[in-house]
Amino acid sequence: MKKLFIGSALVLSLLSSLSHAADYVIDNKGAHASINFKIKHLGYSWLTGRFDKFDGNFSYDASNVSASKIEVNVDTSSVSSNHSERDKHLKSADFLEVDKFANAKFVSSSVTDKGNGKLSVKGQLTLHGVSKEIEINAEKIGEGKDPWGGYRVGFSGTTKLGLKDFGIKMDLGPASSHVLMELHIEGIKK
Repeated sequence: MKKLFIGSALVLSLLSSLSHAADYVIDNKGAHASINFKIKHLGYSWLTGRFDKFDGNFSYDASNVSASKIEVNVDTSSVSSNHSERDKHLKSADFLEVDKFANAKFVSSSVTDKGNGKLSVKGQLTLHGVSKEIEINAEKIGEGKDPWGGYRVGFSGTTKLGLKDFGIKMDLGPASSHVLMELHIEGIKK
């Protein structure tokens, strides 16, 4: 009996040390998430825009952040800079080439807790047919119950992407060689 008790205690101890990560779906339907970008226009001003269609999911446990996993899919044809002629150019072979590369995808490989709600998220971004590891500097905004009986957690993050790193050949000069991404993600617990 004593061996059974010790064995049971050991199993319970092991199970309690495992991550209790929750799975979340990104709330794109409620417009509580956004994927935005800005790039210098010839070095004279900022051009801003967003991707209107994307989805994804992630797992997250505040007590074991390194076990987190993230996957986001972006419909590149949904690019919007609030200017229809420019959007046509962004969708063309000069930039996103959406007829050939209709989707972009990010899959995390590691999430590191840097303290005080700051996170480093590394993973593979596939954009314009090129897969490359990127790092997102992220911050946990908050988590808790919502008024509809659900549970939510939210993050924001930034990263800088070199256009040529992803095979985008359009050259608008050195001031416009990189795009700054701003990500705002709110997840609803499944």
